[in-house]
Amino acid sequence: MKKRLVILIALLGMFMVVLAGCGEPELGTEENPIIWVLVPSGESETVLTGFDEVAALLFEETGLVVEPFVATEYAGAIEAMCSDPPKAHMASLATFAYMLASERGCAEAELVSVRFGSPSYNGQIFTRADSGIASLEDLAGKTFCRPDPLSTSGWIIPSLELRAAGVDPDNDLTQIVDAGSHDAAVSGVYNGDCDAGSSFVDARSTIEEDNPDVMDVLQVIFISGDIPNDGVQYVPSVSRELRDQLNDGLLAIAATEEGVEALDTAYEWTALEKHDDSFYDQFRQILDAAGVSPEDLQ
Repeated sequence: MKKRLVILIALLGMFMVVLAGCGEPELGTEENPIIWVLVPSGESETVLTGFDEVAALLFEETGLVVEPFVATEYAGAIEAMCSDPPKAHMASLATFAYMLASERGCAEAELVSVRFGSPSYNGQIFTRADSGIASLEDLAGKTFCRPDPLSTSGWIIPSLELRAAGVDPDNDLTQIVDAGSHDAAVSGVYNGDCDAGSSFVDARSTIEEDNPDVMDVLQVIFISGDIPNDGVQYVPSVSRELRDQLNDGLLAIAATEEGVEALDTAYEWTALEKHDDSFYDQFRQILDAAGVSPEDLQ
């Protein structure tokens, strides 16, 4: 009897091991790919093409399967990370969107992108040169094209600067148009759909090939201070081991000509640097000085 009981216990143990092995496939495999959520700063197809190539290079470097997912706006990307369970495991969020996700406990910064040799960038507000608008104060009663309501350079900083100039975006602008991307905001003002618009510096060049006179037609009336670049963030549940593999893989890719070309096609990244959450403290101080919190600006 005892012998049978021992055999039954052994069989039960083996059965439990088999069951454990039948759980969710390991993250980073074809059956359970790592989802990387992105928000396009330009044409979605171009962004996805670039990141598909980055994902392919990452697989060659690390053996991990990464699947890019393009969200239409930052709010959707944040929700993908903050859902339970997460619909995305990593993201490339701009400063303000990252701060919102971080405060909700859904994102942790690991890498920051480099453009034009710097891990920070600037925002701008522009109008048509023939509009008669020369200052932020002149924007009262005007229409405004913004890339995304959660874009740091495209709306958060511009909205703060407008308020500082005495123009309440909610009440003093006659219409705010969500263009969907920085180049679309530029096009909106260039085509006369809006009196003014905002973007990163200098998104005017994104439509210059089709509109060679854009630099003359659109004048910049405001340039912001430095803003941390977008980068790579992870949901807290992604293990340290997996993050290190992905970070090291991305840094290795960014050190190759082929990798830089793919990163540049996707997000105009030319390099990546390791930075944690403290890299964003200076921007937090800007919000504190303005007497606002990220929640106030959602």
